[in-house]
Amino acid sequence: MSSAMTTRIFLGATALMFFAFGVWSMTDPAGMTTQLGVEVGGPAGIFEMRGIYGGVSFGAAVMCLLGALRPGLSFAALCFVATYMGGYIVGRAASFIAGDSAQASSWAFAGFELVMALIAFALLATRKT
Repeated sequence: MSSAMTTRIFLGATALMFFAFGVWSMTDPAGMTTQLGVEVGGPAGIFEMRGIYGGVSFGAAVMCLLGALRPGLSFAALCFVATYMGGYIVGRAASFIAGDSAQASSWAFAGFELVMALIAFALLATRKT
């Protein structure tokens, strides 16, 4: 399978994952955060969860879908996935160093984010200039 086809499949699957997470975050933000072990408080808590988790996930889904469908946008989409997921890893590493605790589900997300970032970086490395 060619690198271009692998990239398209990866970005398409990533778009579906972001879309599903966005739908969950938009339709049941309190349930979603509870499943992740996050307590939402304050008058704007749910508002922020819909925007941050839901809205950003929808935007990410669109970017990945465009990268899957339009080869000219695949580089930008891969860069987005690599930096977005890589940013999560940097933040989680800082949390680990600071001694913060997390549930098993949070560590599972961290593992997922690491794998996604590594795949995106690997696909970027295989691109022809």
